[in-house]
Amino acid sequence: MKKYHTQDYKTWAKQVKAGEEILLSGTVYTSRDAAHKRIFDAINRGEALPYDINGAFIYYAGPTPSKNGAVGSCGPTTSSRMDVFAPRLYSMGLAATIGKGDRSDDVYSSIIENGGIYLCAIGGAGALASKAVISAEVIAYDDLGCESVKRFVIKDFPLYVAIDTEGNSIFKK
Repeated sequence: MKKYHTQDYKTWAKQVKAGEEILLSGTVYTSRDAAHKRIFDAINRGEALPYDINGAFIYYAGPTPSKNGAVGSCGPTTSSRMDVFAPRLYSMGLAATIGKGDRSDDVYSSIIENGGIYLCAIGGAGALASKAVISAEVIAYDDLGCESVKRFVIKDFPLYVAIDTEGNSIFKK
């Protein structure tokens, strides 16, 4: 498997193809339904966001509290629940989303138009995924508990390229 870093996204995003297995390192932000709603409220009011969307990687996950690592179990959430939000975020420069399951036609179009990608983590393997998380810090919406926005630093997180920058997909072969 090839290794990539979130920081170098622009140098490798167009090279990876749907179906490719990768190991990702760098910074990702967790965000699910409740956090997305608050982020969009902030966007609509013109307020500062918890992190810069431009070049960001969002992992659709709500990790459980840690027992002896950076986080507890942190498997992917079904991505289609965030499809209403994703096109606007991709148009704001979002680099990638990470989750599980197929995406809507609007998300496919936005990925192609904005040069984004969609990566899939293996569902049901949240305990294994947590081993790739080196550090985790709540950066916004602490009152949401496991759905708060967290900044993860990950190392060699195993993922599949689900939708590449050209719109090729593991779901539509």
